[in-house]
Amino acid sequence: MNDWIIWILIPLSSALIGWISISMVIYFLFHPQQPKKLPGFTIQGILPKNQPVIAKGLGKLASKEFLSFSGIEEKISSPENLEKILPLIEEHVDDFLRNRLKQEMPMISMFIGDKTIQTLKTAFMKEITLLFPAVMKKYAANLQNDLNIEQLISSRVEAVSMHQLEEQFQKNLAKEIKLAKLFGGLIGLTIGLGQALVLCLVK
Repeated sequence: MNDWIIWILIPLSSALIGWISISMVIYFLFHPQQPKKLPGFTIQGILPKNQPVIAKGLGKLASKEFLSFSGIEEKISSPENLEKILPLIEEHVDDFLRNRLKQEMPMISMFIGDKTIQTLKTAFMKEITLLFPAVMKKYAANLQNDLNIEQLISSRVEAVSMHQLEEQFQKNLAKEIKLAKLFGGLIGLTIGLGQALVLCLVK
């Protein structure tokens, strides 16, 4: 065998095989999107074939780790959140006592002055402060019964178009894809040089 075949053709062909192998792996992530029946077996892209399983897994993960109702309940009923909205609540209570209540019940303006309004507002705000955590916990419990986060996320992921997913994959990971193909080519080149070396040693 000629030396140029050993040192040029074999390494280059091995590098090409490595590059093509990585390209095929990336291609078969998404293609074929629909099952293709061949003699003896059926082929389909890895992601399209496993999309329902992936969707179910993501839904379960999101519902437990990222959108757990226990975490939501704790967050919305926390004293810190109550402190943030208390000024707004107090503003509405004050407006109700000073304006809307008198509009609805004009006679009451004869008996309610600033001191009475302040007393009522203080009582209302105290009751709201005590009531708020219980109301928010009840709201979160009702929301959990009405809204199945796991099912919602699973159905959304399962409905994602593979074409759109592939476009985003190619767009957002273009640099990484090129590096992966280059890495495959370098591995092939290294193997080819090793083969060339072995052939030269056994000549």
